[in-house]
Amino acid sequence: MALVYQPLMQLSGILFSLLGWVLSCLTTYLPQWKNLNLELNELEIWTMGLWQACVVQEEGGMQCKDFDSFLALPPELRISRILMFFSNGSGLLGLLLSGFGLDCLKIGERQQEQKKRLLLFGGMLFWISGITAIVPVSWVAHSTVQEFWDENIPDIVPRWDFGEALFVGWLAGFCLILGGSLLNCTICSTEIHTSSVHYAVAEQQDQCQRLESETRP
Repeated sequence: MALVYQPLMQLSGILFSLLGWVLSCLTTYLPQWKNLNLELNELEIWTMGLWQACVVQEEGGMQCKDFDSFLALPPELRISRILMFFSNGSGLLGLLLSGFGLDCLKIGERQQEQKKRLLLFGGMLFWISGITAIVPVSWVAHSTVQEFWDENIPDIVPRWDFGEALFVGWLAGFCLILGGSLLNCTICSTEIHTSSVHYAVAEQQDQCQRLESETRP
């Protein structure tokens, strides 16, 4: 039964990981990490991402301006850039490695141990990619909450709120971790099934030897 569900689990793991990687790349470049609604002018919505700040107007559409300096950014945005790049890179490498380790791929059919290692490394890279995608969005969310409830800021000053990119980033990290877990589960199930087969064969050989010894005069 494990061998029947193994290709399905591998395919599900790859699909979840691919979805998580695409969402992680999308999160990196979305400008909606933070949203700011101005009560004095409800027709404008300010957004901030890792690369640019934008203003959305009902009549003029969206206008964006890139950040002039990397060092001038807040610490959470600087570190988030690095972590999101690392998440995208490790996710891409995980897709390449785990793709060559799939059982449905006919390449390397006689090298099952190497294919298992590729799946294992791919699953671990998906875990790393998922964690490094969740950490920056959670850090930005935490800093946004702290600024929102900061009592030292006057009430008349507008406060930043969660942007849509944060929720996309959380979903990306969850999909990557789930995909890596499914791939690693297929390796564990294969090892359990193989060991049980070896045990059954050894037990059958012992029974045959006993029968032979009993039938000898």
